[in-house]
Amino acid sequence: MKTVLNLIAAVSSFFSRTFAYIVIVFALIAYFFPDGFTKIAPYIAYLLGIVMFGMGLTMQPKDFAEVLKRPVMVLSGVAGQFILMPAIAYVLVYVFSLFTDMPEFSSIAAGVLLLGCCPGGTSSNVMSYLAKADVPLSVTITACTTLLAPVVTPALFYLMASQWVDIDPVAMFYSIIKIVILPIVGGVIVNLLFKNAVKKVIVSLPLVSIVAIVAIVCAVVALNAQRLAQTGIIIFVLVVLHNCIGYALGYLMGVLFKFRLAAKKTVAIEVGMQNSALSVTLAQNLAKSGAIDPIAAVPGAIFSVWHNISGPIVATIFTNMKDKKDKI
Repeated sequence: MKTVLNLIAAVSSFFSRTFAYIVIVFALIAYFFPDGFTKIAPYIAYLLGIVMFGMGLTMQPKDFAEVLKRPVMVLSGVAGQFILMPAIAYVLVYVFSLFTDMPEFSSIAAGVLLLGCCPGGTSSNVMSYLAKADVPLSVTITACTTLLAPVVTPALFYLMASQWVDIDPVAMFYSIIKIVILPIVGGVIVNLLFKNAVKKVIVSLPLVSIVAIVAIVCAVVALNAQRLAQTGIIIFVLVVLHNCIGYALGYLMGVLFKFRLAAKKTVAIEVGMQNSALSVTLAQNLAKSGAIDPIAAVPGAIFSVWHNISGPIVATIFTNMKDKKDKI
């Protein structure tokens, strides 16, 4: 049994290190051969649920202790995630004049805004570790934004996009509860009840999450393959700008509040990285109701690819930065 677990751990580690390449390769395959991947689309919400359940398995009550220990740092990360990122998305869609009479471009704009309104993703915790940042702070900010998402994400999205898109914030609230909060709570309960067993299988979680996220990206790319040739470059530029500006402004927040270097890195990474899989799932739900075009899910899918490229780059830059022993 131990040998099998060690093998799984080694495979998970390999896939974690090569995640960016894997998702790019499979996204290209889905683009050129979409028929084999469109069948995944009905299961996107379940795939995200699996990822969130895995997140729950890794969470403990002590993860929220940082809120009481360092409230300013935690609140800055939460504010950056739910104020700066939506604001950046809003500015970008206007700069690129995406809200037009053309439904396709309005749906792309809605997808970018939805991405901006989503909470932080679990990838940020890994990147904080690689960047020699403050991992406990990263985990706490991610957990807080995720738990706030059922209320904050629909409210922000409705505030910014309701004049162009028919949005039901109550339906979004229930969707996030079902596909994010309930699986996380389930994972936490399983972890509390079967802690020893969870410790043995937790090494497989990165592999499971990677497979689920790659499947989600492939489904979205396959569904929108024909139109990606015309709009893919615009969406890619928007996603890259959104992500990179988020990193920069997040770091500047740390400078403004005079955080020590490790916390500056953490806030930058937490602000810049989104739960793109949630963005994809919510966009798919809106598309099913006829509120928007399915292409609204593409910004989230491209973000899933891009932030696994930008994250390691930022982590490498941060790793080489010297700590000047800043104090708060």
